Amino acid sequence: MLTLHRAEFLLPDPAAPTAPSFADGAVVVRGELVEAVGPYADLAAAHPSARVRDWGRALLAPGLRNPCGQRLLERDYHPDPREEIGVEPVVDGLVGCTDEARYGASARRGLQRMLGFGVTAVAGPFARPAVRTAVARSGLVALAGPGPGPGPGPGASGAGELGEGAGLLDPLAVLPLARAVHGRVAAGGRADFVVFPVAAEEAEEGGVRPAAGGCLATVLAGRLVYRRR
Repeated sequence: MLTLHRAEFLLPDPAAPTAPSFADGAVVVRGELVEAVGPYADLAAAHPSARVRDWGRALLAPGLRNPCGQRLLERDYHPDPREEIGVEPVVDGLVGCTDEARYGASARRGLQRMLGFGVTAVAGPFARPAVRTAVARSGLVALAGPGPGPGPGPGASGAGELGEGAGLLDPLAVLPLARAVHGRVAAGGRADFVVFPVAAEEAEEGGVRPAAGGCLATVLAGRLVYRRR
């Protein structure tokens, strides 16, 4: 089945300053792959039988990479809601732990929370078998390392992009969209992308920017794996 994702703003490759963007754009997905990218009117006419997911006044862009996945999943602990200790990662809460089941459960919860921030790729490497299994089953792309840093200025830490003592679930808390994205949305590529609410009356140079606080939807290999309630 074909699915057509429509958004008021479409940035297929925010990392490339000269890449085209589309007002009232759309992405056509067949199975795990992107079939077409372009103006909504053109793609709707070319694919009249496609199921339409209309995200309205939103920004559709490639998914994000979390540069501190190793820290978040193998050092910090993601609480079970039944523990009633909050939802934020407990810094170094897994240090000294030898229980693989605890690692795996914490990692699954952490990965689920990352999806709510539009993360589709997470940086390793991961030493714990339970964490590697959790990442593989999540569908997120596992990266060998954190990737390029944010460069000089606010947010640059020199320690895997985030400070030594913390890991952030939201890459956009430390990186602009152009540096946080992983890959691009292009015909023939894997259908990994995210839909953000648009920051009200605010824009970065060259266009709109995501509002803070997470995303509306995350798509991994063509599957809608997160949708804000």
